[in-house]
Amino acid sequence: MRTGDIGLFDEAGYFYIVDRLKELIKYKGFQVAPAELEGVLLSHPAVADAAVVPLMDEEAGEIPTGYVVMKPGTDTVTPQSLMAFVADQVASFKHIRRLEFIDAIPKSPSGKILRHVLRDRIQT
Repeated sequence: MRTGDIGLFDEAGYFYIVDRLKELIKYKGFQVAPAELEGVLLSHPAVADAAVVPLMDEEAGEIPTGYVVMKPGTDTVTPQSLMAFVADQVASFKHIRRLEFIDAIPKSPSGKILRHVLRDRIQT
């Protein structure tokens, strides 16, 4: 059965759904899961919420682009420092190439990230 979901098993044999296949970012032939990069961003102590979407790029196909909501009182953190934070923890093809601070991540009533709203924001 094909659901379009991407999952993984942990050491104890538990299965986790971690992303959707259609949401993968294709960077220079590599597949990058936005949920993985969002998890890394959320592990930063200054980040309250995060989303990663693809940005069309002639050379790479798509580049990972991050949107971050900062916690109050974290004015000293820069987009460059957050991109470096992610780069230290993932393979080079998974690096976030562009990052923007926003007030809120758009979400559906059920809490799912509305990636199409962020993609539309990039294209305009």
